[in-house]
Amino acid sequence: MKKILAAVLTALLIVLITLAAVFSLVEAALNVAAMTSPVLRALALCAELVLGILLLLSTVYLAPRIAVRIYGGPRPPGASPSPGA
Repeated sequence: MKKILAAVLTALLIVLITLAAVFSLVEAALNVAAMTSPVLRALALCAELVLGILLLLSTVYLAPRIAVRIYGGPRPPGASPSPGA
């Protein structure tokens, strides 16, 4: 029962994170399209690209990390808390 609830919760959380990233990118795109100054518009477009890359890559990074945290088994004693440590 706990695994099923965790699976549903994980899927919902990942979908919500992705939708939040997409909606914020759409809002940024609409704001950039409404700009009249070409210089500011070009700068805002570059910032929007960087924002999109960061948001969507962080979503792709977080989704498996959340799943591994929920579904991962117990660590053996003496194991490091994270792979990089």
